[in-house]
Amino acid sequence: MSSLIVSLPLAPPTGATEWAYALTSDGHGLADHGSAPAALLPQPAGAGAEVVAVVPVQALSWHRVTLPKGVAPGTPRLRAALEGLLEEQLLDEAEAVHLALQPGARGGDAAWIAACDRAWLRAALQALEAAGRPASRIVPEFAPEGPPQLTALGEPEEALLVANSAEGVLALPLAAAALPLLPAQASGAQRQVEPAAAALAEQVLPGPWTLQQAPQRWLQSARTGWDLAQFEFASSPRARALKKVAGGWSTLLHGPAWRPARWAVALLLVANLAGLNAWAWKERASLERQREAVRLTLSDTFPKVRVIVDAPVQMEREVAALRQQTGAASPQDLDALLGALASALPAGRTPAGLEYGNGQLRAAGLGLSPDQVRALDQQLRGLGYGASADGAALVVSAGGMR
Repeated sequence: MSSLIVSLPLAPPTGATEWAYALTSDGHGLADHGSAPAALLPQPAGAGAEVVAVVPVQALSWHRVTLPKGVAPGTPRLRAALEGLLEEQLLDEAEAVHLALQPGARGGDAAWIAACDRAWLRAALQALEAAGRPASRIVPEFAPEGPPQLTALGEPEEALLVANSAEGVLALPLAAAALPLLPAQASGAQRQVEPAAAALAEQVLPGPWTLQQAPQRWLQSARTGWDLAQFEFASSPRARALKKVAGGWSTLLHGPAWRPARWAVALLLVANLAGLNAWAWKERASLERQREAVRLTLSDTFPKVRVIVDAPVQMEREVAALRQQTGAASPQDLDALLGALASALPAGRTPAGLEYGNGQLRAAGLGLSPDQVRALDQQLRGLGYGASADGAALVVSAGGMR
């Protein structure tokens, strides 16, 4: 699934704003990254293509609350409940703030709520939509989930140190004076640093750091279960369902965790294909042996037949010719058909006319009902013949042929 991942600028966007982006063709590897005006951003293509907006860590605040029972995603009074819970924690008026609830939150449980400036978010999303890149998902750059992690990012003059885990997200200046504010679990956290901030990070917090470019981090953010597109920014239920299906297929087709399953399915298909081919080859060989046996029988029985085109038909013709030469009786002869019909006709039934041809006897004027025809057919089948109605005539043939 192709995705364009765009980092939203902190300043209100204008026509000259450069939007940093990352492009992926499968949701796992970077295909391209850079920055460009909104109108010149790459256009994701293919089934399930989407645009993902990443909210920078500086634009979000995080709040831990306990949801009232009966309040969950999708309930009509969710927004009002969140505003009531955060009334003492928000610095701005609730109407000016966009709120988003943690995925999978349930009433009565503790949950994280993300908050950002509503007007800023609306302006950024409208700019993307005007450029023909409407965002289908909105994800946080850092979310309160996973094991403890430290990330140093930005230019040295404005570098940040971000600590995130399931206990929250904390963004501090990358300076020695801010280190005492780090949570206790940050001491053993995994460390990642952007190249521009690597030297300062080593100076402020010595230790092993792993280089990570911002586009790689945005790609990880896009794979989380978070979606801040809630309330007024929410997409339609149908679009969300399609998005989930597309995301599921992308994970199934390209996700590393599903690689063993993909190999198993591929091997199963190959094994079934090989088995079908072997079975078909065996059936063809068996059929060819039977055809060869029929041809040999025809050649042995009638040596004068030099060219064999259709062995059963040719054998039937040769047997008929031999019967005529020897004068042997055949079940398809007129006298045999007349004898069979006479033995099965109800008493008092005499045909008004008889016609014989191609091994069939047509008897007209018997006036038999459908039930009588069926009874006559059953009686004739015991003698090796069959009967059927053809209009007002009764057709009698050897072997029950119709």
